[in-house]
Amino acid sequence: MQEITLIRPDDWHLHLRDNQQMKAVVNDTARQFSRAIIMPNLVPPVTSCDQALAYRQRILTAIAPSNNFEPLMTLYLTDSLSIDEIKLAAESPFIHAAKLYPAGATTNSDAGVTHIDNIQQVLEAMQKHGLPLLVHGEATADNIDIFDREKVFIDNTLIKIRQQYPELRIVFEHITTSDAVDYVLSQDSNTAATITAHHLLINRNALFKGGMNPHHYCLPVVKREQHRLALLKAASQHPGKFFAGTDSAPHAQNAKESACGCAGIYSAHAAIELYAEAFEQAGDFSSFESFMSLAGPAFYKLPINKEKIKLTKQDWIMPDSLTFAEQTLIPFKAGQTISWTLSQ
Repeated sequence: MQEITLIRPDDWHLHLRDNQQMKAVVNDTARQFSRAIIMPNLVPPVTSCDQALAYRQRILTAIAPSNNFEPLMTLYLTDSLSIDEIKLAAESPFIHAAKLYPAGATTNSDAGVTHIDNIQQVLEAMQKHGLPLLVHGEATADNIDIFDREKVFIDNTLIKIRQQYPELRIVFEHITTSDAVDYVLSQDSNTAATITAHHLLINRNALFKGGMNPHHYCLPVVKREQHRLALLKAASQHPGKFFAGTDSAPHAQNAKESACGCAGIYSAHAAIELYAEAFEQAGDFSSFESFMSLAGPAFYKLPINKEKIKLTKQDWIMPDSLTFAEQTLIPFKAGQTISWTLSQ
């Protein structure tokens, strides 16, 4: 296949940061995608509708006039979040979900939920008002191996949430294991999952290729090859249950290459092309448009985009670095050949 035409996709999981850093990266996404679910893990986190709407306005102000892009806002769940905020969020045309971070699971998650029992009334309100729950699905206890955190979260927490709130729409975000694939496939249409381009393209060997590589460190961490292959099969062979969520997460080069490097991979610079490379590896583009452009809007009950885009089989080189406010950002696949080119 030398050319692919598809409905312009959306990114259903995106980190933009804020202020000058946000301004440095937002148009990488806006020139490719029509919409994106914006993660609320700022400092301080976005825990109210007023904060979400103010953040949305800052994003809109930073978008180039040539890009027609809509940020879809979310709230950050805490142990003390009011159910009144959930009702307000569900009534807002601009707020589309609430995010569950287990406390300490990833970047800026220290204010997250310490135990699922602490948000029972919030989850009940979300189910009642139709506000989707976005889940960072990792158990965080110190005695759990980091490569097992996703499965333990399924067994100990996610199954419990689903049993207690059968009508709650849940997105199991950035899944990384065959266990997560199997779980999502076993559930009804109220459960779906996002998959990142980097989890489709690399396994945990990439963390140590040529020495320890901090630019391949993300959370959830990349897993064994058998899990990567399961994700590829899920994305390419099960239309409707899985959709694109880049989890693109910018960190300055000096923060990644430090004694305790930050978790996060920046893929937004070429997200759609990277997904195309993954589907080419899978050898099956038949579900590509569903994964990129159709399944997400269906789950979120939003209209499908009308504009079309075109990908052409043409090599180009990913830049070695990008400008990130007053710092430097290393993109995923820096300096490497990318085999698909997005035509605007």
